[in-house]
Order: sequence, then structure tokens, then C-alpha cells
Amino acid sequence: MDRNYAAPLDLDRIAAEACLSPYHFLRLFKQAFNRTPHRYLTERRIRRAKELLANGSLTVTEVCFEVGFESLGSFSSLFRKHAGRSPVDYRTAAVERKRVPQKQVPSCFITMWGMPDARPPRV
Repeated sequence: MDRNYAAPLDLDRIAAEACLSPYHFLRLFKQAFNRTPHRYLTERRIRRAKELLANGSLTVTEVCFEVGFESLGSFSSLFRKHAGRSPVDYRTAAVERKRVPQKQVPSCFITMWGMPDARPPRV
């Protein structure tokens, strides 16, 4: 499931891969992971969507389909449920977290450590 999270997966297909009946697989999976396969897969997809949104190179729609959701509406509502905010808000906050204000880094630090040839020798 972790390798093929973006593929259309259902309980029958996953159970067949494990050579178990769907109901037996469901019981064993729930016992081992404390969640259903569907919930595990949804959480995996949301986790990957967070990474892609924080990167900022794909649109929300592209992220939705990249991680295996078939509907932008269901992706957005599930994302909000798991992340506590919409995909657009999550991306905005992630981009803001990545920004380092110039005034927080002292210029002497940048001068000493910012360029390889300006570093003092190691003792």
C-alpha cells in the first residue's frame, strides 16, 4: 500500500495480494495497525499531499490526482479533516515557514559562514 498509494486500491485487491480473504485481511490489518486499510491509505495519501503542497510546484488539483484521489472535492474535505486546514491554506503556511527573514541572520554570520572561502580554519 505504501508503494502503490496513488493507484486505485480496494480491499479485494489488497487482500488478494496478501493471499487472504478480504474479511480476514481486514481483521488482521486492523489488529496490526489499529486502523482500517482504507483509513491507512487515506492517511498515507494525505501525508504525501502535504509534502507536495509544501514543495509548492504543483497545483492543488495536480496534487489531488498525483496522490490517488479521484475527486478534488473529496480530497479537499479529507485533507481539511486530517490537516485541520484546506490544501491552499496548508500550502501558504508551509511556504511561510520556509521563508527566513533576512533580519534574523546577523550579517557577520553570513560573512563568516556564508561563503566557503571566508570560513576560518578548523582547529
